[in-house]
Amino acid sequence: MRKSRFSESQSIALLKEADAGMKVAEVCRQHGISDATSYNWKSQYAAIDASELKRNRE
Repeated sequence: MRKSRFSESQSIALLKEADAGMKVAEVCRQHGISDATSYNWKSQYAAIDASELKRNRE
């Protein structure tokens, strides 16, 4: 399986940018990801917060 260019915390940070009011297409264009990737991350990390992510890794 191919390794992702973005870590889980980076993915969540990008999703938060989109939630803050930026258009999803604009965030994706700035960071070089597709819209589909963004929506996949959104469904994957819907209920996970950054602090919960760190706790799960430990």
